[in-house]
Amino acid sequence: MALLRIDKLNMAFGGLNALTNFNLELRPGELVGLIGPNGAGKTTVFNVLTGVYEPTEGTISFDGQNITGLQPYIITQRGIARTFQNIRLFANLSVLDNVRIAYHPNVKYSVASAVTRFPSFISEEEELTQKAIDFLKIFNLEDKRQETAKNLPYGQQRRLEIARALATQPKLLLLDEPAAGMNPQETHDLMNLIKWIRERFDLTILLIEHDMSLVMGACQRIYVLDYGIVIAQGTPEEIKADPRVIEAYLGEEVSNAKN
Repeated sequence: MALLRIDKLNMAFGGLNALTNFNLELRPGELVGLIGPNGAGKTTVFNVLTGVYEPTEGTISFDGQNITGLQPYIITQRGIARTFQNIRLFANLSVLDNVRIAYHPNVKYSVASAVTRFPSFISEEEELTQKAIDFLKIFNLEDKRQETAKNLPYGQQRRLEIARALATQPKLLLLDEPAAGMNPQETHDLMNLIKWIRERFDLTILLIEHDMSLVMGACQRIYVLDYGIVIAQGTPEEIKADPRVIEAYLGEEVSNAKN
């Protein structure tokens, strides 16, 4: 059974169709890429999936339930987390607090307990703090936990954003151009990190990325968008050989390199 199924999705902004009859299916544990030229509608897919936009038409089913048009916080609670093309951390909070915040939608203590600092509040907050530290250890950020998030180097900010998303305990992780601004070595390290995350946390991952070395090296299947329409889907080898994809996105250089 599919973890995520998008059926006949349309997203229109006035007279502009950002997505037209978009269909996508993710099975549990898959790592799938979504690629295409700038303006193809990739981030629009993420925004519709996470409730930022309500689709004009179509349905989104996640884990057997219809989530079409739900509010972003409800979708997060259902098990979908994302990162952003432009890093969106709580820049003036500490590294530790950026991860701690991700746990708060699931806390059990009441508002009254938080205000009066009842033992139940203190105990749960201590537990959340330790969980956050454990996550920072996984991403080699424990020694930076008291640093202000905006002061981290770019690559560490990317890792922190992924750690915060994972702290919401998702079943599906959406990564929006995680390699943006990275050099080739950082991109290679990120590719290994994404593969490791999928296995370590038993996740399904949908990845938007322009760096083809990362996409082809990490993804099991790939969807290709052009002007809001899926023009191809398949394995990395099938996508590299598809003439429609070469013409619309990959370019002749890939075709020549293949020969």
